[in-house]
Amino acid sequence: MPKISVEIPAELLADLDEHVGDDGKFVNRSDAVRASIRKNLDLLDEIDARHDRLDGGGAATAAGAAEETDE
Repeated sequence: MPKISVEIPAELLADLDEHVGDDGKFVNRSDAVRASIRKNLDLLDEIDARHDRLDGGGAATAAGAAEETDE
């Protein structure tokens, strides 16, 4: 599995860490980030489907999907 690196504001990381660990929903930060990415991509696909913008492969275009996230 490829590794990536991202910079995250301290406040966001602290919020994420509240959901990680023995008392949290996720085993580690990587699991939490993967789940968040999957959920976000699913939401973007739903928005694109409502606007007939899916390309058949289920991939959303970042520019087009970003416009619709305010709905």
